[in-house]
Amino acid sequence: MSVPTRWIEIDAGGGERYDGYLALPRAGKGPGVIIVQEIFGVNAHIQSVAEQYALAGYVALAPDIFWRSERRVELRYEGADRDKALALLKSTDVEKTVADLGAAAATLRAQPETAGKVGAVGFCFGGQLAYLMAARGSVDAAVAYYGGGIQNKLDEAANVRAPMVFHYAEHDGSIPQTAVAQVKQRFAGRSDVQFFDYPGVEHGFNCSDRGAYNQHASALAHGRTLSFLASVL
Repeated sequence: MSVPTRWIEIDAGGGERYDGYLALPRAGKGPGVIIVQEIFGVNAHIQSVAEQYALAGYVALAPDIFWRSERRVELRYEGADRDKALALLKSTDVEKTVADLGAAAATLRAQPETAGKVGAVGFCFGGQLAYLMAARGSVDAAVAYYGGGIQNKLDEAANVRAPMVFHYAEHDGSIPQTAVAQVKQRFAGRSDVQFFDYPGVEHGFNCSDRGAYNQHASALAHGRTLSFLASVL
């Protein structure tokens, strides 16, 4: 079952515009969700994630966050594509990217199909960005799947007013358990922040195009995310 999709323009300010992949619910209207890509661009997988959320009733927008370096990049997960993804990450200005995502959230709120609040769901680097979007107040809820580097930005935690969910893999080569513990400790006592750990799985367990994909963990995390978003948005 397909959903209507199209690329739209996002006003980044200063006369600059960039693209986002928009997927619409079949009902025509719904709450909004920003799908924040991994370092591999708005590739076929991220487009399918946006469509998956549209099937669940959301107006889903996946912004092209690397547009300042290269527009509409779509990369695979190994070899030269992975090397290029890491180079793009290294050249990315996080502050500008968070501002760009804030503009994407504003654009999503203004879509005629969007009815209600807007959340963010981010994966890997996108998980960190979803957390920072929550800290800057541009979304009403945020979900971080194996968000790398959040432990280095915990000075932002006090600014997170929106409810959040964090999904972490037990055997994440990019995020040690000591880093997970730091994030958990920083949010201890917050009834509106939930942590879910997935035993025996690796970084990227949600992506069916990666070797780390784990069907059970992916389905469990997706169900928990949908339940969370439905309760908030």
